[in-house]
Amino acid sequence: MSIAEKFIILPYKKNRGNLVPGEMRQASNGQSAEKIAASMAVRFVGVAAYAVMVDDETGDMTSPRLLARYGEIAELNAA
Repeated sequence: MSIAEKFIILPYKKNRGNLVPGEMRQASNGQSAEKIAASMAVRFVGVAAYAVMVDDETGDMTSPRLLARYGEIAELNAA
């Protein structure tokens, strides 16, 4: 089992009054993830940048750590 830290950006939008996640993006490092999230924040109701542990064999993500938050976001596990 190979586990690596990955950096993701998750935008959120409203759909019929509910907060829903948009398309997840990946960044090369934490600083890049924070910059991407900041630039996306003007186009979405909320954006979050996370560091997560990913099992390269299964693709399972665990141990999310919030790096940056803009606007309204949901719990990562709920998305």
